[in-house]
Amino acid sequence: MKQLLILSGKGGTGKTTIAGAFIKLANTKVYADCDVDAPNLHLVMAQNIEPKRTDYFGMPKAEIDADKCIACGLCKENCRFDAIFDDNGIKIDSFACEGCGVCELVCPTDAVSLKPAVAGELMLYADDNSVFSTAQLKMGSGTPGMLVTEVKKQMKNAANPNVELAVIDGSPGIGCPVIASLSGADMVLIVTEPSVSGISDMERIIKTADTFKTKIGVCINKYDTNPANSEKIENFCKEKNLPFAGKVPYDAKAVKAINNGQTIVDIDCPSGSAVKEVFRKTMNILFDESDGADE
Repeated sequence: MKQLLILSGKGGTGKTTIAGAFIKLANTKVYADCDVDAPNLHLVMAQNIEPKRTDYFGMPKAEIDADKCIACGLCKENCRFDAIFDDNGIKIDSFACEGCGVCELVCPTDAVSLKPAVAGELMLYADDNSVFSTAQLKMGSGTPGMLVTEVKKQMKNAANPNVELAVIDGSPGIGCPVIASLSGADMVLIVTEPSVSGISDMERIIKTADTFKTKIGVCINKYDTNPANSEKIENFCKEKNLPFAGKVPYDAKAVKAINNGQTIVDIDCPSGSAVKEVFRKTMNILFDESDGADE
């Protein structure tokens, strides 16, 4: 099963819009949303079944046994995260605690212990027709990269091994969730926009993806909002010998479609027509039918 990962260097480029369209165009039965901080693929890929929900345990959190605590303050003095405070007794700020275990180590009365803590929730929508894996990280929780790994793992475990393609909607940026998403991906399609920040962040995510030696393609969303910068992106791809998968225009109808829970290929609109060509070129790159780049 080939894994097509759709990324963007920054938020708001239309990554999920493209991902939803690709899922429909490929008619794939396996897909995932790895943007665990703010998953939203389900908004355009409505599910008719209840998901299987599983607690995700990240780093453990410190807890203090008040009966054993002598309020010596050693844990507070040694906590580099300022997660321990004295408020009529020694207490732990669970949001600030990173689970490093120093407090447990220095406590002279064994009053501190590390306990498993729920950091998020995995959701798996699976039936005979499709598999959709996603998750939601709890506010203030860490280890999003580990949660992304679990999202991909449950997708693969639930998928029919004969399925040819899985489409994965990744996180914006270049942090831990993106690194975890890139692991095992056969190709990355980078969705950028013709803004100064869009170009800068595109270059960063290209460098990150190149570290994994995976295939890379680039497409521009809302290209007509700044034709000059769109031309810069195309020239950049030519200079770096990166396959350019195409460009999608700004389209007010696309906004209405998404607000109605539809993808841009579910309606007749300019962006939907354009993304079909982007999809064709992307599939050519992924399956080695051509390099997908413009001649």
